[in-house]
Amino acid sequence: MADKSTFTADEWTLLLESVMMAGIAVTAAEPSGLWGMLKEGLANSSALLQAKTDAAANPLVKALVGDFETSEGRTTARDGLQAKLKGSKPEDMKARCIETLQQARTVVETKAPDAAGAFAAWLYQISQRVAEAAKEGGFMGFGGVAVSDAEKATLSEVSAALKVA
Repeated sequence: MADKSTFTADEWTLLLESVMMAGIAVTAAEPSGLWGMLKEGLANSSALLQAKTDAAANPLVKALVGDFETSEGRTTARDGLQAKLKGSKPEDMKARCIETLQQARTVVETKAPDAAGAFAAWLYQISQRVAEAAKEGGFMGFGGVAVSDAEKATLSEVSAALKVA
């Protein structure tokens, strides 16, 4: 059963970052304004809450969620994100997020192969939830589409990086 002790400190930081970057990749693909970004941020948070309460959630996922419940875990993730994304334009952010997701999948495949599929599927689910959180292209909540073409393309990139069908 994979948990924090399975990974080095740097690897664990990468996994924590990947949880946030799964959502940021989609947000960076097509920023939705203030309200859209808030909705997308809440979608990412709700995925953490759902995993916490899901009795069937993978132990690695539960361990990551548990670490986000600590100030140390949140600080580690935040500091890692800032270091990787500071000063980046949205297209650069998206590329760095996709790269981080791919690295995280590789680390989990190497250190905890039994957890790799569930971990990757969970990260993809976060990306999907964020993509569906706010309509794109409308005006004041009217019109628009649930998932834009840019978000669909990013979901495809996330899927490829995570090796999720």
